[in-house]
Amino acid sequence: MCVADNQPIRVGADVPNFEMETYDPKSSQFGKISLEELKKTGKWTVLLFYPADFTFVCPTELADLAENYETLQKLGAEVVSVSTDTKFTHLAWLQSEKLLANVKFPMAQDPTGAVSRLFGVYDETTGLALRGTFIINPEGKLVGSEVNFYNVGRNAAELVRKVEANVYLAGHPDEACPAKWHQGEKTLKPGEALVGKVHEALS
Repeated sequence: MCVADNQPIRVGADVPNFEMETYDPKSSQFGKISLEELKKTGKWTVLLFYPADFTFVCPTELADLAENYETLQKLGAEVVSVSTDTKFTHLAWLQSEKLLANVKFPMAQDPTGAVSRLFGVYDETTGLALRGTFIINPEGKLVGSEVNFYNVGRNAAELVRKVEANVYLAGHPDEACPAKWHQGEKTLKPGEALVGKVHEALS
């Protein structure tokens, strides 16, 4: 599960295969998910780690993500939420918390913290995962990473923007997306002519 030097996987590196048991709200069944299988489908993978079920900020994040799930799927991404709770707890939480009524993405369990450690979000003191968001391209390379502490929730709209930009750049590797970029807006083409002239290029 861990990279050779026992350090968390870094942006730009290939992610080792991992497998987790899941609760799938769409089918109402338990199952499994692995990076290897997701790569076979040619999908991007978005992992959303969060501290724990039956807490306070977490359901607001998953509800926000649920509102953007269809958009992410259209971009070719599969979303997997992950905590150190079990799949049984995921099921009970989904049935109890009304904010989760629209959640349709797989909810994965990581009770040993193995996958959380791989991505550097496992808190050895609490046994919980920090709020980590990771974007993995279809080839299995980590291209996006964000980690927040327990008390700061994330914005799914920004995650959509990041996935959108990464999908675009996968087909346009000679370009770069500036801050706040959205599909259809100007990109940058790094080179000698752009040095000191970014304002002009975006005007």
